[in-house]
Amino acid sequence: MDFVKMEGLGNDFVVTRGPLAPAAADVAAWCDRHRGIGADGLLVVTPLGGNRVRMEYWNADGSPAEMCGNGLRCVGRYAVDEGLAPGPEVMVETAVGERPVTVGEGSVRALVGEFAEATTGPLDLAGYHLEPVSMGNPHAIAFVRDCYSVPVSAVGAIVEGDPHFPERTNVGFATVVSAQRLDLRVWERGVGETLACGSGAAAAAALAHRRGLTGPRVTVMLAGGPLQVEVEGERVWIEGPARTAFRGSL
Repeated sequence: MDFVKMEGLGNDFVVTRGPLAPAAADVAAWCDRHRGIGADGLLVVTPLGGNRVRMEYWNADGSPAEMCGNGLRCVGRYAVDEGLAPGPEVMVETAVGERPVTVGEGSVRALVGEFAEATTGPLDLAGYHLEPVSMGNPHAIAFVRDCYSVPVSAVGAIVEGDPHFPERTNVGFATVVSAQRLDLRVWERGVGETLACGSGAAAAAALAHRRGLTGPRVTVMLAGGPLQVEVEGERVWIEGPARTAFRGSL
């Protein structure tokens, strides 16, 4: 299997051309940072003709996921760089619908999806007030005074597997710095804390805007760097870098 290692703000992926239906154990082995290639997840990109491609995503533990925001941006870059789509506009088919992606010289802009609050309402878990939301994939967001002091690994693992989330959930801890900036740390289900999470940034920014805490355009500061987020009604866009780190074969 030929692959490309890609990353968006340090959120890194093994990317390969489809069709491919890998076993969960193989995905986990490839994503292992000590015995494999090392990644937060696997992206399989299948050309569909014209400017359209299909994206399939697996978490580092081998579990499938609906989509991935930073992965979506990497898929757009991969499709153009590998000649699977002419660009700069790429339409990416995901498990939760089609997403337009614009591949620029230094950054990639993508529609993550439509923001929705979960019907279950807010929850108090592991000492934090969490608001379950969806960006096509599940997130639980807590607004905190200082996200850098949160024991993300301990709390994230507890919340991810709580019975309130039968499909498990991503967990975000956000600090409102100003009307134009959020600081964010994310525990990704099936992965752990990552350097960046595109759908998590979209979820936190959309929820903050809905609560009147921020404007419609914000910079979300993640461990891997800044991600630009724009909220247009229910639709949420993200923009940031996506690059190839290296190529290889298995």
